[in-house]
Amino acid sequence: MRAFIGLGSNLEQPRQQLLSACEAMDRIPHTHLLRRSPLYRSAPVGPEGQPDYVNAVAELETALEPEALLDALQAIEQAHGRVRTLRWGARTLDLDILLYGDGIIDSERLQVPHPRIPERNFVLQPLADLAPDLYLPSGESVQVLLKAAPENALQKLED
Repeated sequence: MRAFIGLGSNLEQPRQQLLSACEAMDRIPHTHLLRRSPLYRSAPVGPEGQPDYVNAVAELETALEPEALLDALQAIEQAHGRVRTLRWGARTLDLDILLYGDGIIDSERLQVPHPRIPERNFVLQPLADLAPDLYLPSGESVQVLLKAAPENALQKLED
């Protein structure tokens, strides 16, 4: 199954956190990292006073079921020092399952497509970089959503 994973970090060398997370995702059993978008800097969403984020999207091919993939991603977050204290607070690493094939999942632990995709250009732009003709399971075009998303001071970084 093809899955798109959102990556974000704004603590402890964010660029390196994302690159290391991509390497770790490629080591998940029955999973292969197909490619990664360019890195982007974005203004933080959530509590004020946080550093800017570095964001990207990774495209995976996986044989894991969605919740098993979620478990593996949360283990990578934990290995990178992720501490869950304040919602939308600063973090060393955030890995979100954005899309899992064309599936729609609404469980206690997981919502796919990620419910905030339409309002986050720091997710939509990297998604569009990887799959410019992508449509969400709802039928919404990533390109159309990107044009309507808040600007959020998005800046492409050099790799």
